[in-house]
Amino acid sequence: MSNKRDLRLDQYGISKHRYRELSNFCLQYKEFIAEKNSCYDLSGVALTGMPHSTAVSDPTANKAERAYKLGKNIELIEQTAIEACGELYPYIIKSVSEGIPWEYLLPPIGRRQFYQERRKFFYLLSLKK
Repeated sequence: MSNKRDLRLDQYGISKHRYRELSNFCLQYKEFIAEKNSCYDLSGVALTGMPHSTAVSDPTANKAERAYKLGKNIELIEQTAIEACGELYPYIIKSVSEGIPWEYLLPPIGRRQFYQERRKFFYLLSLKK
């Protein structure tokens, strides 16, 4: 477990465990993007020209379905960040997906305001997820 402190979201009705669930979801953001991009790689698809029974899985369809689900996760994080703080959303995404604190991001707002926007992001994400 990391040394970082949990964000206090009691005022939003979000427990410590719910916050950790949402935080861990956001930490997978880059993984979602990488895996979605790999879904478009057709190297793992065997094209034999032989007919397949309906009981055999369709690797292309499976990849498309996985890419769709990953895209929805990516969109959920990005749209929630935009909704929470408008044009500052790239800073929020970087903070929640990479664990980078305000001091290293240097967004064009103060520390207190940044963490207020970050709490709003997690509140909105909790409502949506």
